[in-house]
Amino acid sequence: MLQVQVLRNNPAWVKERLAIRNFKQPELVDEIIALDDLRRKTQAHFDAVQAQANTAAKEIGKFMAQGNKEAAETLKFQVSGLKLETTTLSNALTETEKQLQEKLVQLPNLPAAIVPAGHSADDNVIVKTGGNTPQLFTGAKPHWDLIKQYNLIDFETGAKITGSGFPLYKGKGAKLQRALVQFFLDENTQAGYTEYIPPFMVNEASAYGTGQLPDKEGQMYHATEDNFYLIPTAEVPVTNIYRDVILKEEELPIKMTAYSPCFRREAGSFGKDVRGLNRLHQFEKVEIIQIVHPNESYTTLDAMVNHVEGLLQQLELPYRIVRLCGGDMGFTSALTYDFEVYSAAQQRWLEVSSVSNFESFQTNRLKCRFKDASGKTQLAHSLNGSALALPRIVAALLENNQHENGIRLPKALHRYFGAEQLV
Repeated sequence: MLQVQVLRNNPAWVKERLAIRNFKQPELVDEIIALDDLRRKTQAHFDAVQAQANTAAKEIGKFMAQGNKEAAETLKFQVSGLKLETTTLSNALTETEKQLQEKLVQLPNLPAAIVPAGHSADDNVIVKTGGNTPQLFTGAKPHWDLIKQYNLIDFETGAKITGSGFPLYKGKGAKLQRALVQFFLDENTQAGYTEYIPPFMVNEASAYGTGQLPDKEGQMYHATEDNFYLIPTAEVPVTNIYRDVILKEEELPIKMTAYSPCFRREAGSFGKDVRGLNRLHQFEKVEIIQIVHPNESYTTLDAMVNHVEGLLQQLELPYRIVRLCGGDMGFTSALTYDFEVYSAAQQRWLEVSSVSNFESFQTNRLKCRFKDASGKTQLAHSLNGSALALPRIVAALLENNQHENGIRLPKALHRYFGAEQLV
């Protein structure tokens, strides 16, 4: 959530930045400022009436002590009227603050200066490529055929148990999942991240705090009786560890990593690259999250990008790093880099990670703050990234490492899987 003061300081600049996102409601900026003006005016009126009532109440005691009951009764009548007015003003203030909040949460984060204008993924900017694209043998197969050939994942039984998009991993397919999770967690903890196993459901306040609500309500599975949401990523519960927390400056940066299943309804994605592991309702992912000093967030973003790149290099996968344009960025992000790996049998790039700086957008919602050296309390910055999401990593590993007699594994996974070959 943007801070009102940012809008007040330079509304024209805010609208310019929102235009980079192709935001269609710039008038919200003016409406928010007008509501904030009304809130300030109402607050000032309330404070003045409250002060007047307090002063009159003290005078009543003086008159009673002097035996001047008539003057005391007159003031009591006045105080009664002032209290009634403060009640009316308090209700008006509450309603104005509610309207202000409802409009504020509709504004996305402002894109950073280097975010390119654009409408879709076609307008994203490739900033780096790495790795070698494999030359597959004649007769090489896409991962969904390899999965069936080597009996790694049972999509049909998963659909019977739950529904389409809920795969059943088995045998060496399940073992590969476990090996990847352990590899990612080990690399992350060695880089200084503290490991967590968070709850896999969150309450409404947590989903609101990281920006999933109200923006992505339709994308989350909702346990309505308890009003809990199945998490779309470990970012949600882990970042909320620091909701309503005031940190000491010396505690920053805070580095956290977590494995979790992720649940996404993927509403509106029917027919969009849904074969095999390309798009699922349940999948596994390892996340990295940092809470940092505002002066360090973009240096931290670069470090997180380098860390994710190192994981892909160890997995020996061809990859590219893409800076998202304004029209393709998430609601909460100020700057996002996507990582894509090349799927040789499908001959297409698959997104496997997003690394984002949210600046103070999430922490403002979360009320995650720190006290600086001077004792001043200010908002921290938050960042997160996938390190890494498993399904498309598995798809690329299967396709790119297949040979006539099986599937090789990259050297980094040998000790985790216990073999040099998957099959």
